[in-house]
Amino acid sequence: SEFAKCGHGPGKIDFFYLPIDFRNKCNRGYAFVNFVDYRDIVSFHDTYNGQSWKVFKSEKICSITYARIQGKEGMMKRFQNSALLQKDQEYRPLVFSPDGQIIEETVYC
Repeated sequence: SEFAKCGHGPGKIDFFYLPIDFRNKCNRGYAFVNFVDYRDIVSFHDTYNGQSWKVFKSEKICSITYARIQGKEGMMKRFQNSALLQKDQEYRPLVFSPDGQIIEETVYC
């Protein structure tokens, strides 16, 4: 992933969700990212804010803001009863363990 190549992947983040429009199978243009250590937000912001996405070849510009819901636990609680979890695995939020491994969907139950 683009995040991992720039040093912001698993191990630095513990939650990632890119909402998808299921009708056209495209992302909605925003994502939720939670950092293990809040200090890593600064380098992430410096790397991506105001930049275009290289992987998606999009002309959209990244604008980083704080989410209303904060923290891995808060995000997991937000999605635990969501119909989203009935969708294919590729559309679900990613939750990472401290060593960067993806934790399976059972964490939502």
